[in-house]
Amino acid sequence: MELEEAAMKRRVAVYAGSFDPVTHGHLDVIRRGTKLFDEVIVAVGHNEKKQRTLPLAVREAILREVTADIPGVRIDTFEGLLVNYCHRVGAGTILRGLRAVTDFEFEFQIGLANMDMAPDVETVFLLTDPRNIFVSSSLVKEIAANGGNVSRYLPEPALRALEAARSR
Repeated sequence: MELEEAAMKRRVAVYAGSFDPVTHGHLDVIRRGTKLFDEVIVAVGHNEKKQRTLPLAVREAILREVTADIPGVRIDTFEGLLVNYCHRVGAGTILRGLRAVTDFEFEFQIGLANMDMAPDVETVFLLTDPRNIFVSSSLVKEIAANGGNVSRYLPEPALRALEAARSR
C-alpha cells in the first residue's frame, strides 16, 4: 500500500532564484529538471530590501513567456524561507544549478541549513551545461551596463527587458 501511494505521489521540485534577468543557463536547468520531476515550480524570490534591475512582475512575466513551451513548469513568487515555501506548495525537492567550485561552497552551506530546518526537503544539484559555466545574472548585468552585447546569454524577452531597464 505505501509503495503504491509513493508511486502515485507527484514529484515536485522548486527552482528558486531572483532571475534578474533569467539566462539561458537558468532555462537549461529548468528544462533538465522537468525530466526528473513531474513539476518544476520556478519561484521568483521577492525581497523588498534588495534592489533589483527588473521589477518582480517583469521577471515573473518573462519567465512565463520563456517557459510556456516547457511542460510541467509553473511560475510563482515567494517571500521568506525557501523551505517554508516548499512546504506550502507540497514540494519535496529544491533544485539548484552548480557552475563552479565557488557555487558549490555557497550552495553546500545553504543546502545544509535547509536540511537542518526541513529534513523532509531534499536538495538536488544539476551541473551547468559547460557552455553556460561562466554566465550569471550579475555578470550579464555588468557586461550590459558597460555597453557589451549580452544577447548570447539571454532569451529574447529578458534581453528586451534589460535593454528597456538600462534606457530608463
